[in-house]
Amino acid sequence: MKKLAIGFVLALTVITLPVRAALDIIITEGVDAARPIAVVPFVWQGEGPAPEAISDVVMSDLARSGAFTPLDVRELGQNNIDSVSKFDINSWQNITADALVVGSIKPYGNDQYLVSFELIDIVKAQLEANKGPVSADSFLLENRETVISANQFRQYGHRISDIVYEKLTGVRGAFLTRIAYVVVKQGEASPYHLMIADYDGYNEQMLLRSPEPLMSPSWSPDGRRLAYVSFENRKAEIFVQDIYTQQRKKVSSFNGINGAPSFSPDGKKLAVTLSKDGQPEIYIIDIESGASRRVTNHYAIDTEASWFPDGKALLFTSERGGRPQIYKVDLQTNKISRLTFEGEWNLGGSITPDGRSMIFVNRTNGRFNIARMDLETRFMQVLSSTQLDESPSVAPNGTMVIYGTTHNGQQVLAAVSTDGRFKARLPAGQGAVKSPAWSPFL
Repeated sequence: MKKLAIGFVLALTVITLPVRAALDIIITEGVDAARPIAVVPFVWQGEGPAPEAISDVVMSDLARSGAFTPLDVRELGQNNIDSVSKFDINSWQNITADALVVGSIKPYGNDQYLVSFELIDIVKAQLEANKGPVSADSFLLENRETVISANQFRQYGHRISDIVYEKLTGVRGAFLTRIAYVVVKQGEASPYHLMIADYDGYNEQMLLRSPEPLMSPSWSPDGRRLAYVSFENRKAEIFVQDIYTQQRKKVSSFNGINGAPSFSPDGKKLAVTLSKDGQPEIYIIDIESGASRRVTNHYAIDTEASWFPDGKALLFTSERGGRPQIYKVDLQTNKISRLTFEGEWNLGGSITPDGRSMIFVNRTNGRFNIARMDLETRFMQVLSSTQLDESPSVAPNGTMVIYGTTHNGQQVLAAVSTDGRFKARLPAGQGAVKSPAWSPFL
């Protein structure tokens, strides 16, 4: 029995720019290591031209994940197939692919469409076919039916990708997530733009425009709010803004530095950098009450705090050892321990969602690159091969990192898988792009 979900809703109330990719994802490395998968164009069962191609979204998602390489549609064993009942194993015997995605779209009332898809295990089908007749259901991995509206085709394509990705890898997909970033368009009266977009650069939205710098966006755990630093009042201040209602609250406006906000796992507090008592130190601010707690107390610069997933400790960057390195502070005991030693500098650290690794910026021989360190073995791996890399942010499923870098003299975004095999670049149409932040699961 197919699973039927009526009224798939992904509502968003922020003003959205025309549907387009503000950031074009260009895969630069890692395709050879990916698993082959087949995605047949979904069959249109209505009159006139078909609506937006969901299968194109699915193919792009799977390719950009670094885990899969979708086959060219001209190489498929069958086309115009929408269910496992029409699957002909003989047509796929010489096709090298792990799995097959098929589906259909048909009208379902006013501005409504019924979308069906099925995920077929090709490898199992090929093996069982050699043993004799077999039921098609034995190699059907997943099937769903959902009613959506016309403006939900891209979102539901991402939902299909999430299901396929998790079914085949055992890891939750992150295609329905979003990214926040800052765009700088020199020459405009308000050149600093705080933007939000789907993870693939579509549905870009402007949250804030300012004549003065905006920086360091950070998502709340529920994906509803962004914390960021604004200089709109000619001084550094930290705001928390609801992306749906547009309401915002000034959380920190002390004299001196107010920087690097990071939401606690429960969404009630921010770890920040303040210099109100002298040197830049790490503080925790209660968002509702404004009460602050000083965490570090050292003559060196302490900054860039981020939370461990359990909320019991913070990472931060400090020069207390002479050069920037990453430290951990236990919030119950205030015990501080140094985590990084390799290279010249290490900074901007964050813990992966599973709590096992740390992603950060490593400087070795004058080159700034994104690196990952296993917290148990302390083994460090440099992930990126670009230049002047900064501001890494980890996807909520822990498989990818988005970061700022420089390409052809322009600030752009880039992505790398946490195993270092897959790399992509996300150039923007206009302006410099920096300070990316990957949302939680939405």
